[in-house]
Amino acid sequence: MKFASQPLWLLILAAGLAVQTATAQEAQYSQYASPWKTPWDYQGERGHSHWSELDPAYAACNRGKQQSPIDIRNARKADLPPLAFDYLSEPVRYVINNAHTIRVNYHDAPGAGSALVVDGKRYQLTQFHFHRPSEELIAGRRYAMVLHLMHTASDGEVAGVAVLLRAGKANAAIGELWKHLPQSEGQLAAPELSINAADMLPGSAGYYVYTGSVTAPPCTEGVKWFVLKHPVEVSAEQIASFARLYPDDVRPPQPLNGRVVLESLE
Repeated sequence: MKFASQPLWLLILAAGLAVQTATAQEAQYSQYASPWKTPWDYQGERGHSHWSELDPAYAACNRGKQQSPIDIRNARKADLPPLAFDYLSEPVRYVINNAHTIRVNYHDAPGAGSALVVDGKRYQLTQFHFHRPSEELIAGRRYAMVLHLMHTASDGEVAGVAVLLRAGKANAAIGELWKHLPQSEGQLAAPELSINAADMLPGSAGYYVYTGSVTAPPCTEGVKWFVLKHPVEVSAEQIASFARLYPDDVRPPQPLNGRVVLESLE
């Protein structure tokens, strides 16, 4: 009997640890904390031209050679692997206003949750956020907004997907998200809100790809950017709702410095 009961004790212990872990994880993000130790801005004394001066951790911002965003021109056509969006409907929990954009974070265990799969490599969705107007330019043209979906692979490689947004009909998923916009820095609980990020993607997954960086401090390089060629429509009212919070949260286009941008055949 002593040995027969041991697996039960192990199961009880494991269940207890799982509850403690889940509770600890919930506590980590149930209270808002700015992701930046050193404040920055897009304009002025803490603006984009001074980011590297603000904090040694931001050194790449004005000194790096593979910075984002870029103006995509003269991309080279290539037979590229398709993008497979393995996205799920997931609870949002909190909508975050981090003083620079509106953002949603994901807290799935490694290997779980939503993911982008490219050429057999899985990049797990970690967060998405918005900019107005678009940070990316296509032959000098900006779009009304852009959605950045950020992913991380098991080896640490970061992949960003840029979805260009243009004025048109309302997007239902963004409409639901906009009902929970924090009007100042912080986060707003959205306990009944679930979103499938696939509902913010275009019907066609043709894309440009290049190596760049995150577009805000610390401007970490080595990000694989997939810029979708076909825009998604959002309503003028949805654009205006975001603009009331952030009318111009964009970094200027950065030099290519010899980088090659590839374009899918689709």
